[in-house]
Amino acid sequence: MDLGPLRDSRDFRLLFSGQLVSTLGTQLTAVAVPYQVFRITGSSLDVGLVSLAQLVPLIVCSMAGGVLADTHDRRRVLMATELLMAVASVGLALNGGLSRPALWPLFVLTAVQGGLAGFDRPTFNAAIPRLVRTSELAAAYSLWQVQFQLGIVVGPSVAGLVLAGRGVATVYWLDVASFVVSFVSVTLQRPQPPSDPQGRPPAWRSLREGFAYLRGRQNLQGVYLLDIDAMVFGMPRALFPALGLDFFHGGAEAVGFLYAAPGVGALIGALTTGWVQSVRRQGRAVIIAVMVWGAAIAAFGLIDVLWIGLVLLALAGWADVVSAVFRNTILQTAVPDHLRGRLSAIQIAVVQGGPRLGDLEAGAVADGLGNAFSVVSGGVACVIGAVLLAAALPGFRHQETVDHETVDQRAAPGH
Repeated sequence: MDLGPLRDSRDFRLLFSGQLVSTLGTQLTAVAVPYQVFRITGSSLDVGLVSLAQLVPLIVCSMAGGVLADTHDRRRVLMATELLMAVASVGLALNGGLSRPALWPLFVLTAVQGGLAGFDRPTFNAAIPRLVRTSELAAAYSLWQVQFQLGIVVGPSVAGLVLAGRGVATVYWLDVASFVVSFVSVTLQRPQPPSDPQGRPPAWRSLREGFAYLRGRQNLQGVYLLDIDAMVFGMPRALFPALGLDFFHGGAEAVGFLYAAPGVGALIGALTTGWVQSVRRQGRAVIIAVMVWGAAIAAFGLIDVLWIGLVLLALAGWADVVSAVFRNTILQTAVPDHLRGRLSAIQIAVVQGGPRLGDLEAGAVADGLGNAFSVVSGGVACVIGAVLLAAALPGFRHQETVDHETVDQRAAPGH
């Protein structure tokens, strides 16, 4: 893959390395929280509900975070959010260390972290185009997927082993340490002051401007809607504790492997993304990738052998990372810098909110109709949704690579 952005940009190297450690810690917690909830309640629906508790703060704060990313120094925003997320993880660690941990902190503190992620994620996404050349954006987002998927692979695998050997409190303290590393990496970067020469309009008007930019632009609408389709219908992660413990009978290690498997495939995909530079029909590539994701998830629901299930989840992860690289590239090359924070905020609300709705959908269907039906029906619905969106959004279906020399000449509505 293309390592040019890491060679050429000191600040991108700092951002990349800090987030690699932070993502690892975050994925540790992403396994520990649902595992702990399932251990306390024995309900997959409760696992879905604890994920849903993050949804409203995430969406609300993503909108506010997008405005902040466009109107304030992005480096300062990142410093504040990384520090506050570390404090929330301290709370989880203290509760996890009790002889009888309470359930409510798992809902409240993860909701707080969800809200803080709403400020954090859009700012990271909006910062990247300032750190690399336009011609290196696809490579930069491929590398960004590498660090993210490394965290998704290593984090859950380590979480399963640490949960089995040291308990949940140790997992949460490792997350605290990862946020400290990320905070230091951000402080070493150069400032990123706002680029909009018009100053700082009122927050509501600023946010409305971001949504108005989407009107009639199918190339951007497809970026969001395809991801919603994949994550709401084809994301069975709320069932992983029940599947790992009760269906595959593999204990905490199996739970960790189920969470890690999509990341294994995604990491392989991210490490072999040199070919994406030659793909011109980016919209069509996203549609195909989402359909592969859904088909792999549906097949996973029909399998009762753990290693085969892990292979199918890895295939789904490979398709997801391919979709993510193209979606990020389409978004960041079609949006001017002074709107990138707000449009990234909408994307983060979708990327982070969709799986939480998916957790609720998967948990609710599983409680009523069983785990296998929940997984299979979700995967099939994802494929059908991708076909319908492809038909409804020809502007996205025909989206092609943007000429680097004309990237600032933004697409007109309807394109």
